[in-house]
Amino acid sequence: MAKVVLENLYKSFPSRRGEPAIAPAAAETLGMPTQEVPIPKKVDKPTSQFPRVSVLRSINLTVEDGEFMVLVGPSGCGKSTLLRLIAGLEELTGGNIWVGDRLVNSLPPKERDIAMVFQNYALYPHLSVYDNIAFGLRRMIKGEGDNAQGNTRNWAENLLVGITRSLPKRLRYLSEKEKAIDERVRNVAQLLQIESLLNRLPKQLSGGQKQRVALGRAIARNPQVFLMDEPLSNLDAKLRAETRSQIVKLQRQLGTTAIYVTHDQTEAMTMGDRIAVMNQGKIQQIAPPLEIYNRPANRFVAEFIGSPPMNFLPVQVRAPLLITHSQFRLTLPEMWENLLTPYDGRSLLLGIRPEHLSISPPAPKNLSVKVELVEALGNDTYLSVHLAKDINSSLQVRIPPDCLVQVGESIWLSMALDKIHLFDPQTGNAIG
Repeated sequence: MAKVVLENLYKSFPSRRGEPAIAPAAAETLGMPTQEVPIPKKVDKPTSQFPRVSVLRSINLTVEDGEFMVLVGPSGCGKSTLLRLIAGLEELTGGNIWVGDRLVNSLPPKERDIAMVFQNYALYPHLSVYDNIAFGLRRMIKGEGDNAQGNTRNWAENLLVGITRSLPKRLRYLSEKEKAIDERVRNVAQLLQIESLLNRLPKQLSGGQKQRVALGRAIARNPQVFLMDEPLSNLDAKLRAETRSQIVKLQRQLGTTAIYVTHDQTEAMTMGDRIAVMNQGKIQQIAPPLEIYNRPANRFVAEFIGSPPMNFLPVQVRAPLLITHSQFRLTLPEMWENLLTPYDGRSLLLGIRPEHLSISPPAPKNLSVKVELVEALGNDTYLSVHLAKDINSSLQVRIPPDCLVQVGESIWLSMALDKIHLFDPQTGNAIG
């Protein structure tokens, strides 16, 4: 177990031969020069004079010893690349990576004492479950305690182990190392409840069983850090929920530091001690799940975390506490007074989550809307609506299942004033 510290990490890749490094619009978003740099039609290999694509910028993150940290964000935001940098599978462009008290920038993956679980399981198809779990252990302890005098004996032992491995258990030869490996494999199999699968090949396993074998291979090594790159994305919804809870219980039982990558916000909210939300190669916010949900740092976090996503409406501020829209006007609680004073006369974005809208009587502070779609899920009902005088202003509403609403019906909605969020439309940052 160890703390993981990322200090000012950068990662960039050379542009593809004959293509611009990055589109001008994307370059502007990433803070890169927007002018196009000419690239010759024939280039043998990229050099430093050609532009590079920046995928991670100024990443600073500390994962405490024994913590379960989740990296979440849309596809292409850099979260898997960040995990591969920690594992040593990608080369850093800049910055430092500390695992415990060791700077691991220049260490190869096998010397970092890190185990990684991949999205596609990465099991050896010709090896049994037992040998898949034991494979890393055999490589890890290969040569431990060996010296020049013992090389011949170890070679002979390894040969006997290999020759007799397929024989019945009572006829197999087990060296001291193999006995230790056997004990470790069987302890891990018992922990993951896969004892009955040890003699099967990967092709004889279901998706959930393959994932548990991949987890077992990582656990057997007893590393300082677990890295998991979207390990549940290939499973169906029910199995994903079951495996998700198993992973959390295992991590708490083992107490090993874990960094988990996902694009699924449900996994992020239910698994992580803390969540790091990423977008366009940068960390947007790091906080516990409920703080991320209740106090998003900016519009991106507010919109990405939550299903259905947060609704946004442009409003005008009139100090000290009045906000107005063409179809409603609200007086906010007193806690907003100091925060709104600098924005008097300016436009802001009002954010409200679907569950914080409720059907109410007509009133100047309420919204008149028309229902476009009703999705009855049994435990909740989702409504898609638009403002009565603006068909382009779509909103999502979550109401109790016993509220019966019809498509095309006109209703009024009230907002929970203590659940309102306000964002600067220029920067996207939250106010307050």
